[in-house]
Amino acid sequence: MLYRNFLAGTTLFAALVCTGAIHASEPPISSAMITKSVFGKTSSGEEVVLYTLRNSNGVEASITPWGATVVAIKVPDRAGKLADVVLGHDSLAGYVGKTPYFGSIVGRYGNRIGKGEFKLDGKSYKLARNNGENHLHGGDAGFDQKLWIARPVTGQNNALELKYTSPDGEEGYPGKLDVTVTYTLSNSNELRIEYLATTDKPTVVNLTNHAYFNLAGEGDVLGHRLQLNAARFTPIDSGFIPTGELRSVKGTPFDFTTPHAIGERINAVDEQIKFGIGYDHNWVLDGQAGQLRLAARVSEPKSGRVLEVLTTEPGVQFYSGNFLDGSIRGKDGKVYAHRSGFCLETQHYPDSPNKANFPSTTLKPGQRYQTTTVYRFSAEK
Repeated sequence: MLYRNFLAGTTLFAALVCTGAIHASEPPISSAMITKSVFGKTSSGEEVVLYTLRNSNGVEASITPWGATVVAIKVPDRAGKLADVVLGHDSLAGYVGKTPYFGSIVGRYGNRIGKGEFKLDGKSYKLARNNGENHLHGGDAGFDQKLWIARPVTGQNNALELKYTSPDGEEGYPGKLDVTVTYTLSNSNELRIEYLATTDKPTVVNLTNHAYFNLAGEGDVLGHRLQLNAARFTPIDSGFIPTGELRSVKGTPFDFTTPHAIGERINAVDEQIKFGIGYDHNWVLDGQAGQLRLAARVSEPKSGRVLEVLTTEPGVQFYSGNFLDGSIRGKDGKVYAHRSGFCLETQHYPDSPNKANFPSTTLKPGQRYQTTTVYRFSAEK
């Protein structure tokens, strides 16, 4: 079964405020640590905002309801200098349409489903084939292309809750899915992401955040040093679909049980490196899924910045930015060149609905899908 917990009670909401003037329908934000600004407008003219959470250390996390997207995370280096460590855009326009999913929540099923189809309770479901012959990140218009409802959380200084209801049949998935994602920025420089979902029909769910990190703030990420607490990974075929094997990383370029530079073995003569065009694989995390534990640690030697990723999920997709090719200009006109960002997408394994030996991603009425991921930032001397 999918690892889930049950929650008691209901979540209370705070209301929203517009920067500069309060709307009559929007009482003031209860927290002075959250500010709000205009980020852009949808094609239908609907205003989209940007919320910025700030902690007592000056660390910031900016989030827009479009795709429940993390637009910026500003953290200090060893000298205390702040830099934005995630890739993205300065306005809404860069996030609309076909994108690399910068910082967005992807779903209903993050990662790939082979041949865009699966069976559930004996019934076949066909999904969009938007990644070759496979289904990727929820389809043609997944959760990253939806305008979520956002509200600061009552009683918490730096918590923003976002909701989206995916109707029955959206992108081919069965069941109406009610989704809540809550971002909380702590004074310990942790950005916590809590996912919650319920359904009225059996369905499959696999939610994750698709942030691209660069702890230096610019350049490529090949010198970043990565450690993954995972003794196994799920090898893929030439179409990026797991074969079903849980393979030991020992003696392979996929062994990050001790720290290695991302670029150290990224061009190794290895079939899996060839298939992934670098790293674009799921690692099977050590420890008990359902319990929050350290999944990954990344350090950037020049700045001293460190990112630790903790999760309750059974896996993490490490992606080394292989398809970034310099065609995208992001914040401040920066060109996002090859391998200028990396992703650590906490998740259930790709193609789990078609792999009986993988942890289940099935969600049924009366159950609650609940997972937690934490991005913890620090700096080492």
